Amino acid sequence: MEKEYFAHETAIIDEGCTIGKGTKIWHFSHVMSNCTLGENCNLGQNVVVSPGCILGKNVKVQNNVSIYTGVICEDDVFLGPSMVFTNVTNPRSAINRKSEYAKTTVKKGATIGANSTIVCGHDIGEFAFIGAGAVVTKNVPAYALLVGNPARQLGWMSEYGHRLVFDKEGIAICEESKEKYKLENGSVTKIS
Repeated sequence: MEKEYFAHETAIIDEGCTIGKGTKIWHFSHVMSNCTLGENCNLGQNVVVSPGCILGKNVKVQNNVSIYTGVICEDDVFLGPSMVFTNVTNPRSAINRKSEYAKTTVKKGATIGANSTIVCGHDIGEFAFIGAGAVVTKNVPAYALLVGNPARQLGWMSEYGHRLVFDKEGIAICEESKEKYKLENGSVTKIS
């Protein structure tokens, strides 16, 4: 049976992986044992996916990203070039802490910018947008825009990746999609 995904000849795929149709794995990347990659994912050059990681459908992983054990990326996540996940809060070379890996979930549609760092154990909400170089040290709400080190919330983003400006009633309209959003009690929801 012919595989339904593409893997460059320099890519390494260990035993026990499930890789969805249309997924592309590029130069010098390594998908380690028992990983699940959904359909239409794209793993750039020099990407490492550690054992047991799960990527949903249409996850875009740019060059030089390591996705460590304990990380789950839901559908439509974007991981920018050289961004970093951690999986242990207090690593020491001489102390084995594999049993202490913290979980991190990146929810549907979230974007994590180039060279940013996600400290383990902190989830990224749906359609959140982490700016380039940010260092995330806490959970991120859905649709939130975070920048800086440590990352702080600067505003809110639409599902199309545009900054939302709310009126006095707490309503914002995405400039591209024209979809409406409501800001209420410190959280944003899309109005159908």
